[in-house]
Formats: sequence, structure tokens, C-alpha cells
Amino acid sequence: MPRAVTLFTGQWADLPLEALAERTGAWGFDGLELACWGDQFDVAAALRDPGYAAGRRERLERHDLGVWAIGNHLVGQAVCDPIDARHQAVLPPEVWGDGDPEGVRERAAERMQDTARAAALLGVDVVTGFTGSPIWHMLYSFPPNDFAAIDRGYDEFAERWGPIIDVYEAEGVRFALEVHPTEIAYDFVTTRRALDAIGDRPGFGINFDPSHFEHQFLDSAAFIDEFAAKIFHVHVKDSRRLLDGRRSILGGHLQFGEPGRGWDFVSPGHGDVDFESMIRALNRIGYDGPLSIEWEDSGMDRDWGARDALAFVRRTDFAPSALGFDAAFAKEEA
Repeated sequence: MPRAVTLFTGQWADLPLEALAERTGAWGFDGLELACWGDQFDVAAALRDPGYAAGRRERLERHDLGVWAIGNHLVGQAVCDPIDARHQAVLPPEVWGDGDPEGVRERAAERMQDTARAAALLGVDVVTGFTGSPIWHMLYSFPPNDFAAIDRGYDEFAERWGPIIDVYEAEGVRFALEVHPTEIAYDFVTTRRALDAIGDRPGFGINFDPSHFEHQFLDSAAFIDEFAAKIFHVHVKDSRRLLDGRRSILGGHLQFGEPGRGWDFVSPGHGDVDFESMIRALNRIGYDGPLSIEWEDSGMDRDWGARDALAFVRRTDFAPSALGFDAAFAKEEA
């Protein structure tokens, strides 16, 4: 059976859930990956109101939509980050509080624990998101890094996320880190190191998103093969490299869509991601969860783009073969 195709609602959080569900149901999506901001899914309301989670699911079902995962990237980012004014713009006011950095991190950790409880009430077993990183700002080693500080950064990640994952495992929910620049894990090496730091825990794994690999010149299929047991969820998102000798992969402090960037996110099928290789790798590891379109393209109308992305994923996804292609050559036994 083809995998379910969902839409991550983070880039649509300006719309009421009812309006988005009506729209995406009519377009033919199988479901939504609900973001924990805007009107999509409110973690605090789910814990406060016994009928909230069931009401969200019923609203989706009225439009023939399911839900397999929720995403809480914005709050998760604050668990390990050095906190600055940028975080205030994306965090709920009660998590930001007075802005004291350690208080923000502690409240973010509590909210991520509550997200596991809310996911269980909704009946989903995956939460996608970010972890933040205490050491991302040390990416370029000048002034020269104290590499003991890098070690301490991974220790801090494990110390802060360990108690959060305790709650996930108690609730029967898994946290899927989107491996991504600015996170504790952003490539092969750092993913290995993050998994080693937190230990082989059933509640901690990966939300695989190929768009964050493309401009790093990383092999998405190889990543899926290496971390097969930890791929809990998959985003379908594309990126296009625009390197011409004058543009940098570092972005130049330019907003997405601005001329001069060395790469940019584009609608699935319009960039450089090798989705066929990705699908073949997912088939090899037996991934049968949803393919969740995370739609971002500064140069395309999003309603047109979402429908185009859905059509692209439908024609690109395929099931693995149930037998070898040459099995039909064998003679039947008498």
C-alpha cells in the first residue's frame, strides 16, 4: 500500500485548523502533521480540556484526514539553546516568561514533556521537533574552539533531554529530532554523537528531512541506511543549490528567497533532492509511516504549491517489490 501523504501545518499556522482541514481534505491529502502553534494544536489546552484532543481528531476526520504525528519545533529549540531575543518571537508567552535564559530552558523542557502527554491524548505516537544546541555557535572554530566545551555541549544535551525522553517513553510516544543545522545533530558525525550521548533509547530518534542535507552535499539515502532503526518520521521537502562562484552555502545573512543566496528551499520536485533514491532507501529499511510534506518556497503560491507537491509525492512514492524481477523466469514445479 502507498504511504500516507500528510502536510505539516507549521507553515500554515496563520489559518484556523478548520479552514486548513477543509482545504487539504479537498485537495486529497491523507492527513495533517499538526504544529503545536497557531490554531493547529495547543498542548496546554489538550491537558487542560479533556475533550480538546478528541475534538481536534474529529475535526480532521470530518474532512477524511488522519493524524500520525504532531510537531513542536519552536519550543524544543529553546531547551538547549543559548537564549536571545529571537526566541521570544517564536515561543508562547508562558514559556518565555521573564526571558531569563535558564528559566526559559526549564519551561521549554516542561512544555516538551507536556507535548508527549498531549500526543498520547490525541492518539499519536510521534512528536517531531528540534532540540536546540548549546554549541551550534561554535560551528566555525575561530577563535579556536576548546573541544572540551564541545564535549560538554553533548553532555548538556543529554542531561536536558534525558528527563524529557523519560516522559515520552512512559507515555508510549517517540520524539523525532529533525536533523538540521542549528541543532545538536545536523550531519552524519553529529547525529552519531548525539545518539551516543543520549544512549540507545526507544523514545529518541530522527525525523528525516532531505532538504537540510542537500546544501551540505550529504547523501540522504546513505543517511537513511545508516540510521535505519532511528528513522521515526519523514518530511518531504526540497532544496536547490544556486552556487555560481559568487554565492555561498553559508547564506550571506539573507532572507529565504532573496537574490544572492547560495541555496534556497523550493517545492518538492523543483530542487536537487534525489527523491527516488530516498524512496528506495525508505523501502530498504521498511519505513511505512507517513510522508509529510513540509512546504516552503518563497517563489511559489502555497495553495498551488501544496497541490503540486501532493501530486509529486503520489507519483514518486512506490512500494518495494514483493519478489525478484526475474522470479517469473523460474519454471513451476510439476
